[in-house]
Formats: sequence, structure tokens, C-alpha cells
Amino acid sequence: MSDNLKILINTLPKRLKPAARFLRHQESASGLSTTRYIQDVSTCLIPKAVFSRSIEDLTENTFLETSEEALIYLSPVLLGEYIARKGFSKNLPAELKKEVAETGVDLLKKGNSLTNKKVLPVKAAIALAATAIPLTEFSLNYIKNLMTLKLFNKSDFKNIASLENNQEDKAHQEKVKQSAKKHILGAAGIYTGLLGLAGLLATRGKNSKVLQKISEFIVAPGNKLFSKNEKAKNFVNKYFNIDFNKSPKGKLVLSKGQLTTCVLVGGCGYFGASADRGKENLKETATRFPLVALYVITGSELVEKGFKSLLHKYGKCKDVLNDKKETVPFEELDKLAEKLAKEKGTTVEKEFKSLVKQKGLIFGLPYLFALGVMGFFVSGMTVRATKKRYQNEHKNNIA
Repeated sequence: MSDNLKILINTLPKRLKPAARFLRHQESASGLSTTRYIQDVSTCLIPKAVFSRSIEDLTENTFLETSEEALIYLSPVLLGEYIARKGFSKNLPAELKKEVAETGVDLLKKGNSLTNKKVLPVKAAIALAATAIPLTEFSLNYIKNLMTLKLFNKSDFKNIASLENNQEDKAHQEKVKQSAKKHILGAAGIYTGLLGLAGLLATRGKNSKVLQKISEFIVAPGNKLFSKNEKAKNFVNKYFNIDFNKSPKGKLVLSKGQLTTCVLVGGCGYFGASADRGKENLKETATRFPLVALYVITGSELVEKGFKSLLHKYGKCKDVLNDKKETVPFEELDKLAEKLAKEKGTTVEKEFKSLVKQKGLIFGLPYLFALGVMGFFVSGMTVRATKKRYQNEHKNNIA
């Protein structure tokens, strides 16, 4: 942050200073920061805590939300940037190590065959190493089942959700335990195989045409599957590409494709672990998961664009929102404040305060939507639907 920007932030009222620092840090971290972690945990966990049905339910939700968000926002930079990148690119020439941060799609567009021959296998190896994130996401629900068994000696969802208070079936508990262990070990086995392929690509990829083609498919699947259909190619590359994105500072950060992979692979774990604990748990997952998955993959982006379009249409936040509905970066607010102060004959401090408020509004509206609709509404609706289904089935059984 420039010295001038620091000085201007210090001129803000006390209630605005934390917001300004939050907004600035969030942008500079390219979406993979502790601020995003805290933001998304609060959006998901607070509503679930409010609607929790037992101490077991609250413990499970706390474990899942904190660990899932840590996987998505904190582990990619650690695993991708500081472990996989350093390990797999150490034998690359110095001038090519920077190219590893470029996406595979962009490297293929450049068309430098010599660079791609050496760099793409390394990028594919890093992407495969990062599959630990979705596979761990898959395992989390099975780990949750084991945790609840260990801490509370419960495996029946009806007891966990306070629908009933029956004696636990030991045979059912053993079934849940063995299923969890089998799926966790299965995920570990799959990752071991993928890690072996990653090592092969990184060490032998530049000398093998077959491994070159595999590398290209991993980091740019749309190019291979839909080379003649531009729209389909871009869609697949955006949502089903496990390659990392590049941050403004040349670091590896989570991509939309990796996020989609986390949601879809994690969803298999959600449904599998839910089915183990009873049909009530499975039905609750089937009610909630599609809404949340759609919002995480595409909905949050659409909501943000929608809010920006409305603000632009009604002339709100026009100082920080351009005609393309893109916001001015926080790092440029000090210069923009100086420009506006000259034009309006006001002070730089006054204009900077107004700009921070506008940036806060653009960020705050989508966050409130996520908290209110995707948080409280979905959590409350899911809990109510589960209880209502159980009561109806219970009445029918009695009848």
C-alpha cells in the first residue's frame, strides 16, 4: 500500500477504517485471503448455528464449515505455490519458472512450442498435486461421521437432528464406521495414483508426446474436447479446468475450475456420507446441496454482476463503477480522490471517504444476500423441511 493511501485511511472515521483495510486486503489477496475465509465461514456457519438442532449438529457444522473454507481459501496457495510449484519446477531453467504462473490456456494461446513442451507438464503436475483439495473435501463428511461416533457415540441422523431419541443400533454404527474408513482410504489411494502421474509428467513430460498430450488435456481440457466450438471450449476451460489461475503478483491462486471440482467431488462425499446415516439425512442433503452448489459455482458471480448492473442503472457508486460495470481497484482510490477533489472543489479526504463508502456498498450488498438468502433462508428452510417430512412419514406409519 502506498504511503499516501495509508495516510488517507487514517483520516477516516473509526467505523470506516476496518472496512477500508478489509476491502483493500481482500482485493490484494486475489480472493484467497484470510478475509475471504472469515467472510465465507460467517456466511455459512452463523445461520447453521442459529438453526442447529443439537450439540452434535452444531459440532458437525462447525467442523465442516471451518475445514471446508480453509481448504478452498487457505490451502491452494500453500499446496500449489509453496509446495507443488517449488517441487515440480526446480529443474526448469530460471527464465521458464515465471511461466509456470501463467494458465495453460494462455500458454497455448502464445503458441511457443519449446516453452510449452517444458512448462505444460510441470503445470499439469502441479494441478494434479492440488487434487488433494477436492479429495480431502470428499473425505470430510466421512471424517465428520467418524468424529460424531467418537465424540457422541451417535450415527443415526434422527437422533443427531433431534427428530427422535432412540437407542443407537450398534450394527448401524459399525456400518457407518467401516463405510467412512473405506471411502477415506479410497480417496487416499486415488490421490497416490494422481501424485505418481504428476511425478511422471514433471520428470518425463518434456520428452514424451503422449505425456505432452495428457498435460495439455489437464490444463486446457476445452481446447482438446471442443477445439472448433469457441463457446463450449471457453465454458469447459472456465468451469472444468483444474489448472491454477495467476494472481497479479505472479502467484498461483484457486481457479473457478478448481472450485467447481471441489464442489462436485465434495458433493459425492456429502451424498455418500449422508446415505450411510439414514434416508432423512440423504433427503436433507438432496434439498440443500443443489442450491448451495449452484450458488458457489455460478450464483455468487451472477449476484455480484446483477447488483453492479442495478447500481450502474440507477447511477449509484458511479465514481468507482465504470461503464463496463467494473470497480476501480482500491490501490487507485487515493489518485481518484485527488482527481475528484480538484473537479468538485472539495478536499481529498472527503472524496476518499465517499469512495470507500461506495466500495463498501458494492461489496456489502452481495455479502448480505449470501448471508440472508443462501445462509439463513436455506438453512431454515432445510431444517423445517426435514422436520416436516419426518412428521408426515411418522403420521403415515402410525396410520
